Amino acid sequence: MVIVFALVALLVLGALVAGNWFVWRRLFRDTTRGPGLVRRMGVVVIAGGWALAVGALVAERSGAPFWLQQVLAWPGFLWLALSIYLLLAVAVGEVLRPLLRRWLERRASAGAAVSREEPVAVGAAGAATPTPPKRDPAADTPAPEPDTHAPGPSRRLFVSRVIGGAAAVAAVGTVGVGTYGVLNGPSVKRVTVPLAKLPRSAHGFRIAVVSDIHLGPVLGRGFAQRVVDTINATQPDLIAVVGDLVDGSVKDLGPAAAPLAQLTARHGAYFVTGNHEYFSGAEQWVDEVRRLGLRPLENARTELPHFDLAGVNDVAGESEGQGPDFGKALGDRDAARACVLLAHQPVQIHDAVDHGVDLQLSGHTHGGQLWPGNYLAELANPTVAGLERYGDTQLYVTRGAGAWGPPTRVGAASDITVVELASRQA
Repeated sequence: MVIVFALVALLVLGALVAGNWFVWRRLFRDTTRGPGLVRRMGVVVIAGGWALAVGALVAERSGAPFWLQQVLAWPGFLWLALSIYLLLAVAVGEVLRPLLRRWLERRASAGAAVSREEPVAVGAAGAATPTPPKRDPAADTPAPEPDTHAPGPSRRLFVSRVIGGAAAVAAVGTVGVGTYGVLNGPSVKRVTVPLAKLPRSAHGFRIAVVSDIHLGPVLGRGFAQRVVDTINATQPDLIAVVGDLVDGSVKDLGPAAAPLAQLTARHGAYFVTGNHEYFSGAEQWVDEVRRLGLRPLENARTELPHFDLAGVNDVAGESEGQGPDFGKALGDRDAARACVLLAHQPVQIHDAVDHGVDLQLSGHTHGGQLWPGNYLAELANPTVAGLERYGDTQLYVTRGAGAWGPPTRVGAASDITVVELASRQA
């Protein structure tokens, strides 16, 4: 097992080194005439960016002083996102490079053909007569014509600079727009979910579902306040916070989470743990959200007037003896009542089906967060985003309100979802 892990680690490291060398070559080596300051700066930028990224990840997971986490997080995590899109952009440039080169060659060839045509003079009788070719002033022989058919170094350099510059602009622009989208706060998405067992009196019941806020060294109190204001503006009947609220300890992030005390809903706000809570001190955070007025559902159930609301711990809690217990949360309930389950990870849907849950509300995937990460997310999750049916159970997965690592989303905009329950008897 250790050997397999080592081989995988070496393959990943080799791929990272190769990818970064390729980016350096296309952006710095191929765009300069020779060794010099620009190439050395390229090495410093790429190597320094990865040093900051690794430092940010290690600092967060090791519980380093919070000020150090904040210093490393912004440049380090943004470099992670930028490196992805620099690599993708220069890869696309490999397709465009020969096309641009051929276009330049054809233009040069056409220009040379025009310049080689002999000019003609019109004689007194109206007949066209050839004009003698111009001679080199320094010799009695015509000046030599350059070979314009083979692309010279200057043309290759021009092509490299155009492709490299366009790749850099595209990558920076993509990360900039994706970061602005996260910092600006999540949008509101509305979904109607019909439940067969829901009584007519509960038709239109609205649950505000928020997940993956990821308060931490990057997203702090101001972001939490935007999330709370957005939720309250929807005037929900119930609020469900389905995990990954924080990336850090209560000591460091307690002030950032304080706006959660302002959450307002007629039937209250509920919370279940996500995997990141178990990296951050789950027991302390359960106590903290309870103090802020949210009700944790730790493998527990509450009977609301029109349906049962249950919650299970995240699967990451199994390492601490606090994993999900569906039997405890759902085992003795009245099966004639509709049941909504809060469970952080979509993979928990199979247990939900076995226990007769009508609707599971989850997060965890971020919708992939950074395209093409959605394709990787599809390999690990039954549903990446949206509403799907599994037997008699429906699963809704929100893309989440925040972001982990880079405060950036591309192709997976953040959201808070208002799930409106519909009775088939209405």
